[in-house]
Amino acid sequence: MTSRSTALVRPRLTAAVALALVGALAAACGGGDAPDDRGSAPSSPSSAAASDTTTPSGTPTASSTPSTSPSATASETSSPPDAGGTANVSACARRTADALTEQQALGQLLMVAFQTGDSRTALDDLIADQHVGNVIYLGGWDGASLVKKTSAHLQAQATKAATAGIPLLLAADQEGGEVRQLRGEGFSKVPSAKVQAQMSSAELTAAAKGWAGELKAVGINVNLAPVTDTVPADIGTANEPIGKYGRQYGSDPATVTKASTAFLKGMIEGGIMGTVKHFPGLGRIRNNTDFNATGITDNIATPKDPFLAPFTAGVKAGAGLVMVGSARYPGLDDTRTQAMFSKPIITGLLRDQLGFDGVVITDDINAKAVQAIPVAERATSFLRAGGDILLTGDPKSVPAMTKAITDKARADEGFALHVDAAVLRVVALKERMGLISCS
Repeated sequence: MTSRSTALVRPRLTAAVALALVGALAAACGGGDAPDDRGSAPSSPSSAAASDTTTPSGTPTASSTPSTSPSATASETSSPPDAGGTANVSACARRTADALTEQQALGQLLMVAFQTGDSRTALDDLIADQHVGNVIYLGGWDGASLVKKTSAHLQAQATKAATAGIPLLLAADQEGGEVRQLRGEGFSKVPSAKVQAQMSSAELTAAAKGWAGELKAVGINVNLAPVTDTVPADIGTANEPIGKYGRQYGSDPATVTKASTAFLKGMIEGGIMGTVKHFPGLGRIRNNTDFNATGITDNIATPKDPFLAPFTAGVKAGAGLVMVGSARYPGLDDTRTQAMFSKPIITGLLRDQLGFDGVVITDDINAKAVQAIPVAERATSFLRAGGDILLTGDPKSVPAMTKAITDKARADEGFALHVDAAVLRVVALKERMGLISCS
């Protein structure tokens, strides 16, 4: 980790790593600046000003509409610090990340669930004490007034002490059809993905821009949508996470690509950052990873899988986040490591092959599919694989995850560099969204 972890990493940097860090920073300054998701049933540009003054802003202005530009060994000290999409991060984002304390930095890597039945102050202590930097609405929220008041309260907790004043990512699953976390007055009855796919691209983009406006009006800034999984027709509703609920745009990658990209563009045009999910695709598995640890293997997927096309298109269209699932893909990782813990899948396929340099977020890190792995190991394995934000439906899991990350970063400089890169990507996304600016 960088300035906040000077005692952890910098004294042990090899000459090669130190030179790489200097070179990367020079390039950044001199060059251009560059659920309830969880696959379950529904219930659930960048600025590089010369000044070093950083101003987090909880109320993005019109100019803050998201831009459309787009398992390992114990020690990985040979990994270049900017591996995985940080070489083009602006000087502003780097300064902002460097100014964070160690615990504030780790808090940016967490997205914690806020359940609709909880009191408005339910996450206050977690944000203050664990420095949690992001929240997801779960459980089905009724009415725009309630959500707006809750969003304002949550952002008020993002104080100088808690998050260095950096606003929270406030996310919802507003796909359409059965998966709509926000309902009632002020929210449209967004149709299912299958219905959306019957619209022309222009019609769907316009509709999604309107739906984005509803989210923005209540303080939401991230939609964990669209779904870019392709469910083959011969599987259909037998696919429990997606097909059973009609969450797919179609049964062929071309249909899914066309509709999901149109939806994504509308979200971004409406000021909401979109997410493509569930990488590298849940369409061929049978069981729901939320509730099952078996029946979650896709034996067909390869690095040339046509089902990757909708994800590639979403990345090119400007998705700020990619959600990675917890299924297994032997053709992508012969160790059969689950996707969210797999370096070949996150770093090799998503970042290197597809060229994604944004934020990788987990599906629920507490899903049944991963519960056999200690929660501390889940956290460190995901970050070591090249991921960024740990989404947890269980706020009580946060202290164990932050402690595990801290302990491992202090013991392993290679892992600490992975953590630094993740923090930098999250901060860069917030800058792109207008939540952070340098003047």
